[in-house]
Order: sequence, then C-alpha cells, then structure tokens
Amino acid sequence: MNAGEFVSRAALELWQMEQLRQLFELLKQNAFYSGIIHKVGREPDTGDERDPWRILQESLDAFKQHCPFTTKTDLSRDQVDHPPYGSNLTFPLESFTRFHQTSGTTGVPLRWLDTPESWKVLLSCWREVYRAAEIGPKDRVMFTFSFGPFLGFWSAFEAAESLGCLCLPGGGLGTRERLNLMMDNAVTVLCCTPTYAIHLAEVARKEMLDLSSLPLRRLIVAGEPGGSIPETRGILEALWPTVRVVDHHGMTEVGPVTFECPSRPGYLHLIENSYLAEVVDPQTLDPVADGETGELILTTLRRHGMPLLRYRTGDLVRMEARASERCDCGRVERAIVGGILGRTDDMVIIRGVNIYPSAVERIVRSFRGISEYRVRVNTVATLKELEVDIEFEPHFTDIQSLAMDLENKFQAAFALRIPVRVVDCGQLHRFELKAKRWIKTGSH
Repeated sequence: MNAGEFVSRAALELWQMEQLRQLFELLKQNAFYSGIIHKVGREPDTGDERDPWRILQESLDAFKQHCPFTTKTDLSRDQVDHPPYGSNLTFPLESFTRFHQTSGTTGVPLRWLDTPESWKVLLSCWREVYRAAEIGPKDRVMFTFSFGPFLGFWSAFEAAESLGCLCLPGGGLGTRERLNLMMDNAVTVLCCTPTYAIHLAEVARKEMLDLSSLPLRRLIVAGEPGGSIPETRGILEALWPTVRVVDHHGMTEVGPVTFECPSRPGYLHLIENSYLAEVVDPQTLDPVADGETGELILTTLRRHGMPLLRYRTGDLVRMEARASERCDCGRVERAIVGGILGRTDDMVIIRGVNIYPSAVERIVRSFRGISEYRVRVNTVATLKELEVDIEFEPHFTDIQSLAMDLENKFQAAFALRIPVRVVDCGQLHRFELKAKRWIKTGSH
C-alpha cells in the first residue's frame, strides 16, 4: 500500500501492526534479533518468563514499551564479531543481491545487504518521494553524484527509472561537464545535495550559462539539512529561479524515510507504510510530546533481509502537533517540521551553550553574498571556541561590514562572540556529497 492511501490513522496503524507481525515470523530465523528478543520476557525479580514473541506482537504500544532499542554501536560490534556482514541476516547469504555501505562520517562504515524483495520496497519508498514532487515519465532526471556504495544514489536512480523517467548519471564528470549534460539534454529534475546545487550555480555563473533557459522545474535535495532551512532554501530558489525545491531524507541502514508535503514546504511526511516511527528524549529515552524536539527512532517494517527494530537514528526532529488527523495535502501520515534539525552527535557545547550545525547554517545563509563557509572548533586547554571562515562571491563589495554583521548575529543568537574571518575566493572546499564544514583543530 502506498503512502496517502490510508483512510485514517487507525487504518494505518492496523497496517503497521500486521506488517510487524509478519516481520516477527521471519525474525525467528534471524540470529541477531532472536538473541535480543528472547531476553524480553524475563522477569528479573521473580525469574518468571513469558513468551517474548507474543509480548511484542500484542499491540504497537506493547512493542514500543518492551522492545529494546538498536544502536549503531550494536550493529558495528556485531559486524566485527561476525564479519563481514554481521548476524542480522534473516535469510541465507545467497538470497541477497545488493550491497551498500554507510558513509562512515560518524564511525566505522556499516555494510548493508538487500534481497530483491527488500530492494523493491526501497524503490517503492523513493517513488513516494517522486510522486509527491509530481515527477513522472515525461521528466529527465539528472543525478550529479559519483555512484559509490551509498544506498541513496542507486535507489534514487532506479526508482526514477521505474517511473519511466529518462535518467542521466553524472558520475565521473566534473561540474562543468555535468552542467553541459544538463543543458544538452534539457533536464527537468536535478538530484543532489543543497551544497552542490549552490556550487553548480556558481560554476554556471562563471561560465556564463543561463540556468533560466533550462526547463528545470524540480530540485530534489538530500544528504544535508539545508533543504528544509528557509534561509538555505531561499538561496537555492534564487540561484535556480525556475525550480521548486523538494527536501527528503533517508539512511543506508533504513532506506528513504520521508517525502516533502506537496502543500507545505519544510514539512516532511514519514513513509509510515514502511516505518514505525517514534520520537524520544535522547538522554532519558522517554517519548516526547508532538511539537517537542527528540531523537527519531525507526523500525523497518518491510525491509526483511536486514531489518531494524527501534533503531536510534541519531537524527533530531520535531514531530508536527497537528489538530486534524489529515494534512492539507490529504495524507494521514505524520510529518516532521523543518526536516532534520541536527544530530545527537553533532552538537558542540561552547561555554555552556549548545550549538547545532543547522543553527549556524541558518544564520550564515541568511546573508546573501556568502558563497561558502567553514566552522573551526578550536580547543585551547579545556575551553572550546568557534571560529567561522567565510568566502564571498566574486565582485561582492562591503565585505568587512557584512562579516561584522554576521558576528553580531551570532552574538545575538548564541550570546557568544564567534569571530568571522574572510578568506579568498576559491580557498574553501566545494563538496559534491555531504558537506564537511565543521573541522576540529587543537589551537588557534
């Protein structure tokens, strides 16, 4: 069943419960989760035992109450103990046909496998992203990344192909060549990170290419939180004047998770026919109320080959507190507001102030004329300090005044002095994949 086809939340939750029960029948042959689930029914005080499989299938609430969380550390340890893929395999190894790997930006990369059946589920999730963005057979879709082991590249490409789109791979090409490919083939949809979309527009300007002559109508961004940050979104729409920006997010471990609401930019609907979602306090692990920020927890209901139960994604989100059951777009699926707000492991504490990268991004992108930036986290003795390097667009004037205004805006937002340093054009790195703008140094 596709997202948007449920008549009510009650019908959706019945579907989720049925999918969960089907998953549990298969998990009895999964060594990783069998060991975890067998511990659920034990009563530590009395020594009595109940059937753990029955406990976890009584209701969605019972599942959330009794099923342990799964962490990336658990998965990494399991893959070290049972190389190369770990013991979280529901089927024999011969059943799997797809290999992918996480980026490793928050630790050792995780290897992930899919069967043909679970791969079809992931493609169906990506098709929801495209359908909500009104993308179909008449579109020509450009993918401006080099195809590596990351799941998002391959699933996005094949899902667009399955919808009948003409798909153009940009791997192995430089930025100028990718722009030529887009122009020559009259591309209508562009898929990339927000950072790379900005870089493409910069290069087009230098090469005197008129982006408004392209029939481009959609810019699908992912991999970074910028697509749902209004300031970054505004820059993208100014650089690509003919497009509607569409945000989306996913993870190699779980797959495509959200699609942007067609009626409300910055609201990302969860693909709840494939995921059971929760939001918890990352310290206490207690549920948080809708409208409050917490860590997104996901259970993969239909990716049976290497499933995840109550996976701690590390993504900080705010679930919409909606008065009506149904969204303006007609869907009953819940939405997170503003996309991914940050990550539990990305926050830095500067003199007692919690600062997330997305908060810095929002402030920097509120200034026009800044083409790229970098944040240096400097540790001097036991103190941490932030410094921001900014690079301006060529021919931009009044640079020092803007740098001072940026410092003042940081001061107002964080009650901290964050020095801003202007660097020469072209000095800061441009990113094709996820931007790594935050670096740690040991001294000034």
